[in-house]
Amino acid sequence: MTTNRVDTEDTVLYTLQLPSKIESITTVENFIDNLKEEYRLEDDTYANMLTCLSEATINAIIHGNKQDENKKVYINLEVHHGKRMQFTVADEGDGFDYNRLPDPTAPENLENLTGRGVFIIKHLADQCIFNLKGNEVELHFKV
Repeated sequence: MTTNRVDTEDTVLYTLQLPSKIESITTVENFIDNLKEEYRLEDDTYANMLTCLSEATINAIIHGNKQDENKKVYINLEVHHGKRMQFTVADEGDGFDYNRLPDPTAPENLENLTGRGVFIIKHLADQCIFNLKGNEVELHFKV
């Protein structure tokens, strides 16, 4: 795992490279915890970020990289001072068609144990944008 921080005049940039194993989620949780302290995030913003980044990272590890530890998950963060945080989570997988996901609120899917991650992310982030390939998601949060 590697972490990097670069400060510019208007933004702070962070990059993380994580191995594709479930234990990497701890690094993400610790990273978000540190952001909460450093930027004095409100509890609801912190909770939304933690949930979204955890979901996106788990999806990248399990579905994108198929838990292949030779593949990485890349997390980039741009902090625009006092205004917003923009995360990008990318994997080295083949991607997916995010427009063709089953609706987790449909009656036939209500009792499924999985399949809610993207739905949750879309509802908790202020903005959620997938790349065309479907192996990268951009998440925006107002702070």
